[in-house]
Amino acid sequence: MSAAGKPSTRYVLVVLLALACAAVLLIALPDNDRQGDEVCDGSVVASWSADEATTAEFVRYGNDPARTDDWTGGDGTHSVRLPDGRILWLFSDSYLGQVHQPPNLSGQPYPWRDGSAPFVRNSAVLMSPSGRLEQTLPAPLFPDPAPQQWRWPVAAQVEERSPGSPEQVVRVLLWTRASAPAPWIFGVPTATEVATLSLPDLRLEGVVRILDQNSVPDPSERVLYGTTAVSEDGYTYVYGGNDGKAALRPASHAYLARVPGGRLAEPSAWRYWDGEGWSANSKKARPVLGDGKRKGVGSAFTVVRQEGTWVLFTMAAGTKGLRSISSYWACAPHGPWHGPTRDFEPPLPEDAAPEQDTAAYNPQIHPDLGGKGLALSYDVNWLDAAPRVAESHISRNVSLYRPRFVRLRLEPAQ
Repeated sequence: MSAAGKPSTRYVLVVLLALACAAVLLIALPDNDRQGDEVCDGSVVASWSADEATTAEFVRYGNDPARTDDWTGGDGTHSVRLPDGRILWLFSDSYLGQVHQPPNLSGQPYPWRDGSAPFVRNSAVLMSPSGRLEQTLPAPLFPDPAPQQWRWPVAAQVEERSPGSPEQVVRVLLWTRASAPAPWIFGVPTATEVATLSLPDLRLEGVVRILDQNSVPDPSERVLYGTTAVSEDGYTYVYGGNDGKAALRPASHAYLARVPGGRLAEPSAWRYWDGEGWSANSKKARPVLGDGKRKGVGSAFTVVRQEGTWVLFTMAAGTKGLRSISSYWACAPHGPWHGPTRDFEPPLPEDAAPEQDTAAYNPQIHPDLGGKGLALSYDVNWLDAAPRVAESHISRNVSLYRPRFVRLRLEPAQ
């Protein structure tokens, strides 16, 4: 090589110095703080407080003795704000009928429902723009797909009917489950579906099957998507999970799919995170979080994006997960996830029976609720291996099977 083609000693030194500086910067950034070119501060829960006003609104509506066929309790709480300002609240297992004023038949000072109260697998309640619950839609809103099978609604999004369309619709992600013997007391997962509701009348137009899981022989390895969904940069990121070996403990793994805006109801538009990129083959999906032990998610969890950070809330690991909520954070929707960070225990009903008999579960963020801080709901239920025993307790005291709310304040991770 001629002298003109050789790099100068000074040039080589400058390049080496630049590479060394870059290496130092990369070493200085922990893996959990970096995802490709994305860097964020991280977020953890700094404090929380009970959202008594929102909790009380569900008590007021559910306990109204003038209502004879409306929602009186349920779990699987999700919500979506409609274009006209109303909020559509979606529930999984739900009780309808009438609530009677105390005392109950056992002489206890609790509002109660009798054993003949209608029970449905899903329901929906409308909240006015001012925050007042006003109407229960005819239930079940999503009919059973077959005998001994049912649909649980999970995350919902308002999107264009098709990309570029001026018309909007509500897409509701559904989990289809089928009856099965113990230990599958909540049924075995069978499929992820998407329902379309018209606007503004919320008429069910149809249901599309996105991902069938019946061919997966081990029910614990079947993945259902839709526990939470976040719209960002023209895509809807849809999180899901498997049931693991224990439905109420976060030994499960979190998975992630991505869908272009306006195409949630198109199975061919879904792409699944395979550990390196987005694949059209759902069988190549790989978990974004979970080691089956200390790290993992419950059967239902929630994700929100706050100031460049993705924050995930789930039930805590182990037996604490029956009452405690943990969080993780990441700089990208697929992670890597940092955590779990410190837990917090939301309050159980003051009129509940002994604490060891009740559980707080299914945390869900509701970004469309106004007020200070992040609004997070959690469901409350009676713990008992015998379903009939649990049903008798939540009928004798209706507060034991309703959503409750807290407000969270986040701060940068240290």
